[in-house]
Amino acid sequence: MKKEKPLVEALQRFVEKEPISMHVPGHKNGLLSTLPNELKSALTYDVTELTGLDDFHHPEEAILKAEQLLSETYQSDRSYFLVNGSTVGNLAMIYATAKRNGKIVVQRNAHKSIFHALELVGATPVYVTPEWDVKTQTYTSVSFETLEETLKIHKNINAVVLTYPTYYGMASKELEAQIEICHSLNIPVLVDEAHGAHLVASSMFPPSALELGADVVVQSAHKTLPAMTMASFLHIKSNLVNVEKVNHYLRMLQSSSPSYLLLASLDDARHYVQTYLESDGVYFLNKRKLWIEALQLIESLQVIEVDDPLKILLRVNGYTGFQLQSALERNNIYVELADSHQVLLILPLLKTGQNYPFAELRSKIKDAVIELKKEPRLAKLLETHSIDITKIVMPEYSYDLLEQSEKEWIPYTRSIGRVAAGMIIPYPPGIPLFVPGEKITVSKLSQLEELLMMGASFQGQHQLEKKLIYVIK
Repeated sequence: MKKEKPLVEALQRFVEKEPISMHVPGHKNGLLSTLPNELKSALTYDVTELTGLDDFHHPEEAILKAEQLLSETYQSDRSYFLVNGSTVGNLAMIYATAKRNGKIVVQRNAHKSIFHALELVGATPVYVTPEWDVKTQTYTSVSFETLEETLKIHKNINAVVLTYPTYYGMASKELEAQIEICHSLNIPVLVDEAHGAHLVASSMFPPSALELGADVVVQSAHKTLPAMTMASFLHIKSNLVNVEKVNHYLRMLQSSSPSYLLLASLDDARHYVQTYLESDGVYFLNKRKLWIEALQLIESLQVIEVDDPLKILLRVNGYTGFQLQSALERNNIYVELADSHQVLLILPLLKTGQNYPFAELRSKIKDAVIELKKEPRLAKLLETHSIDITKIVMPEYSYDLLEQSEKEWIPYTRSIGRVAAGMIIPYPPGIPLFVPGEKITVSKLSQLEELLMMGASFQGQHQLEKKLIYVIK
């Protein structure tokens, strides 16, 4: 088993020489920094592309070796470190496969970065609606039947973009078959696997999309592996996607001044998952099982398990996820997200012998639930699933036409049937509710009103505090 961390080791060797900085960055190995000491100490490693530390955009030494080890770990043709988050990976894979005005099939509950990529490229999206899951009260994956019908209706598709697993930890059982039918038509499958960098760690976890045959897979190493925020991976394993073309766009889109702290954390995260043993998975799943059993003893608390063992959902009957989130935060527990029904927790990918304060967490969760139950209950939680869903939808306006069209702000209560001109994104999870060019439906408006009532936060182009949204005039 490979134990080395080539980039981490190169950085350590460099720092041990106690180099004098006559180069960027301007903090001069932390000397000029007035950050807290805990942060300042890390700045000796915050260097630039110096002799012995390789060149991020043309790697030949430590970075190249680290990326080769990454490729071995994930069994790809080529893998890349990303320092601009999974966002830049999503942009690059779409730039490398899309054509202006060419059709791209997109899972409708994709991350906002996918929609931004389509707009930048000028592609024509064909949106496919995922299935509603009663268990998690969320949209999950596109069904095989929906994708098959889409491919029959629409010809000359440049690529299919899917999300796996979902933010809430649901993993489609049909992904392999979907990839096969796309490949039979010479259509590459691009997968936003932001929440699946850990799946390769154990056979007891759902398989990675790369293992199932996807052509390009982007992963946020920082979400489920011990990497720093923004640190991500991109993997290619394909006869349909040109590796050099992806690399070309990565060089264009990524920073020319990469953070070596991020790069080192990627090398470390790769090492962590590559050295993860089946026995580690057994240890983690046992710890998880005992903790969930303890949580289930808390009165009124519902624990919902999903496909991804790193994710669990918590609910308290009669209360929104936003209310539960506030109660948890008053007890210094910060969850990944809240929605109308629940909160989402992301567990640590523990190795044998590692501990986490599960007993303290359980005690604080119990206190939060007791506090929450002193608040007034809602008579009924609104249902968030769509009632007028169409499985295959194309936007009413192309990106070019959108740019040329006159727009206006109107009360959202009068927007049914109008065409959205701005993106409205509940965040987290960052999945757009309204996408420019789409017609506003009764269902979408109902979801918006529900989220506003529950206290959700929104990104995008809106004036929801004035009850206004941006539409085509």
